[in-house]
Amino acid sequence: MIFRNLLAVVFCVATVNAVASDGLVALKSSLSARDTMDKLEAVAKQRGMTVFARVDHAAGAAKVGKTLRPTEVLVFGNPQGGTPLMECAQAFGIDLPQKALVWEDEKGQVWLGYNDPAHLARRHAAEQCPALGAAAKGLAGLAEAAVAR
Repeated sequence: MIFRNLLAVVFCVATVNAVASDGLVALKSSLSARDTMDKLEAVAKQRGMTVFARVDHAAGAAKVGKTLRPTEVLVFGNPQGGTPLMECAQAFGIDLPQKALVWEDEKGQVWLGYNDPAHLARRHAAEQCPALGAAAKGLAGLAEAAVAR
């Protein structure tokens, strides 16, 4: 009984700042969407990752006369992290480099989301890949640093 209650408390605390939905891990940010994305990009570069692209979907929507709340994707990676995943299953390459999405929901809450490496491993039948833990830990650390004040 105590163990079950403890698990319930841990689950509730964890879901306050992060949620997972169909392979997407999402963390709440107390920063604006722009500041969250700027910080994510800076932290990725500080950690030796290459930033390949920053895609502003709201700006794209504006070009066709549409309005979209802040929504940006950062494409980033490092061969040191990605290569071991592709050694386990070369098809991982379709999901690399990594991507992170920062968006503002209809209530004004900013979120940072990324693909759960465990979900991707299931997709590529590579659940036993030794590099999976490091990939998950690295992405979680990057995301947590980006949403922290």
